[in-house]
Amino acid sequence: MTERRIVIAGTGSGVGKTTLTIGLMAALKKSGLTVQGFKCGPDYIDPTYHSAVTNRPSRNLDSWMLTHESVLDIFAYGSQDADISIIEGVMGFFDGKNSETNEGSTAEISMITKSPVVLVVNCENMARSAAAIVKGFQQFAEGPKIVGVIANKVGSEGHFQLVKKAIEQECHVPVIGYLKRELDIEIPERHLGLIPSIERGEMDSFFDKLGDLVLETINIEKLLELAIAEPLKVNSGTSLFKTKKESVVKIAVAKDQAFNFYYPENLEILEAKGAEIVCFSPLEDEALPEDVDGLYLGGGFPEEFAQVLERNIVAKRSVKRLIESGIPTLAECGGFMYLSESIETTKKNKYQMVGVIPGSVQMQTNLAALGYREITGQNDNFLLLNNLIARGHEFHYSSFQLVEEDVPYAYESKGLRGVSKEGYLLNNVVAGYTHFHFGSCPKMVENWIEKCLEYKFNRGLTK
Repeated sequence: MTERRIVIAGTGSGVGKTTLTIGLMAALKKSGLTVQGFKCGPDYIDPTYHSAVTNRPSRNLDSWMLTHESVLDIFAYGSQDADISIIEGVMGFFDGKNSETNEGSTAEISMITKSPVVLVVNCENMARSAAAIVKGFQQFAEGPKIVGVIANKVGSEGHFQLVKKAIEQECHVPVIGYLKRELDIEIPERHLGLIPSIERGEMDSFFDKLGDLVLETINIEKLLELAIAEPLKVNSGTSLFKTKKESVVKIAVAKDQAFNFYYPENLEILEAKGAEIVCFSPLEDEALPEDVDGLYLGGGFPEEFAQVLERNIVAKRSVKRLIESGIPTLAECGGFMYLSESIETTKKNKYQMVGVIPGSVQMQTNLAALGYREITGQNDNFLLLNNLIARGHEFHYSSFQLVEEDVPYAYESKGLRGVSKEGYLLNNVVAGYTHFHFGSCPKMVENWIEKCLEYKFNRGLTK
C-alpha cells in the first residue's frame, strides 16, 4: 500500500510557493481528486487559502512548537480520506528556528513526514545557474528528498526548456513544469482584510484561473507519480484527538470575520478532553450563552472592525459580565485587544472595547512582534500551573499601553530576543499576544476544563 504526499518548498521567501501550492491544489481538485492541505510553521493566512480551494480544513505542521510524534499525529489525522496531501513550505527550505539547525524548517517537516519534495525556483534572469541552485539544495543536508523542480517566473517556453535541460542534466531530477512571469497571477497582498474576502468567495475566480494555468504548463501526472510514498507509522493510541471523556463543560468561542485565528487542533483537543464548543459572534452583536463555563477569544482583525465592535453593546456587556463573574477565559492577540479599554487605529481613530483589562491598544504600520515564544505561567496562571511550559508564536502590528505600574503578568515569554514578562492575568482571564498551540502542552487544556468545572459548580450554587 502507498500514499501520496508532497512538499512544495522554496529556495527562499517570495519565490511563489503559495501561488503554486494553491494552483496545484486547484488543478488536482479539477482532476477529481480529494486534496488535503498543510502549511509548515505558524501561519493562519495560507491555510485559509488552502481550505477555500480544497474544502477541507488545512493544518499547520510545526516541528518547533510540537514534538515529532505530534506532527505525525496531526498529519495522519488531517490526511484521512484524501487522495493526496500537499504540504506548503515556509520561507526557504532550510530556514527555521535559527540559522544553525534545521529545527522548525520545511526540510525537517519533510523528513519527519518522509515526504518527497518539489523545489520551487525563481528562474527570472537565469538559465543554467538554476541548476547550480538546485544542486546546492540537494547537497546541503542529508535526509530531505528533493524529487523534482518547478520553474517559476520564466520568460517563455524556450526559456523554460533551457532551465529544464540544465537542471535535469546536472541534478538528475525532473523539472515538471513552470509558470510564466508575465502572468497576472500574483496573490493579492496579505492585507488584514484578506480572510473575510476569501470567506465571502471573492477570490474563487482567481483560484479557478490559477488551477487552469497550472494544468496548462505543469505535468500533474508526473507530480502524482513523484508524490508516491510509503505509509507512515503513527501511534494512534497517544493521539491528541483521542476522546478521553464525554462533554462535561461548554466553552464559548468567538468565531467571525474579526476573530478567526484558531488552530483546528486547539478546538479538537478541547473537544477530545471534554469541552463542547459553542461559537458566537461579537461582530454580529451576539450575547454569550448564559450556560457556558469557559470563554476563548482567539486572534484575528478586531482593528479592522473596531467601529462595529465598539457599537455592539450587547456582545461587549455580555463578555464583560461573564468575565466579572469569573468565567475561565483565554484571550489571544486579537482577543486580548478586544478585552482592553480601546483600540486606536493607524488613522488615530479610537474605539472603545470591552474594558476589562486596564490599558489601550495602538495600531502601527510596522510589525511590532514576530517569532516563536516559549511560555511559562506567572501569578497562579490557571492554565500553566506548576511550571508548565507551552509554546506558541507572536505576530502583530499593535502595542499595548498599560495604565498601571504593578502589572499582574500572565506569563513569562522566552523568544529570540530574550525573556520578558507578558500578557495580563485578571479574574480567571489569561490574556496576551501569544497564540498558543495546545498540542505543545495538552495539560493546559485539562487545567482549563477543570477550572471551567469549578466555575460551573459555583454557578450552580449561586442560582
